[in-house]
Amino acid sequence: MSAKKPSSPLRPTDAELAILRVLWDRGAATVREVHGILNESKPQGYTTVLKFLQIMTEKGLVLRDETSRSHIYRSAVPPERMQRSMVKEMVQKLFAGSTRALVQQALGSGPVSAEEIAAIRRTLDALEDKPPCPPGAPEPPRRS
Repeated sequence: MSAKKPSSPLRPTDAELAILRVLWDRGAATVREVHGILNESKPQGYTTVLKFLQIMTEKGLVLRDETSRSHIYRSAVPPERMQRSMVKEMVQKLFAGSTRALVQQALGSGPVSAEEIAAIRRTLDALEDKPPCPPGAPEPPRRS
């Protein structure tokens, strides 16, 4: 498999995120498979998808298995890691580092189901059970 180490922070384009979603859902796919799935919602050329996958390989976002005639691509970055990276950057850029402001904006931006509220409460309860990080201390490592 070939790929460079992902650069930090992770900043995929919208088109790259669409491809990553396909790979996260499928686990691995050929260019033709990715192209077919993407074409269901937004028509684009096969060579466009191929070029994006080549660029994403160079960026370290995907891994390419070249052992068969049709190269097989898989995500080099788990979705949770990508989400964490992008949310962390968004909190810094848009909310001046305030997680509270992000959560308030997210909850006020549209309807929230009872299931979502219950899941949020469970997350908050779990956070209250953890000892707080001292200001300026690095966050403990998270599972990917």
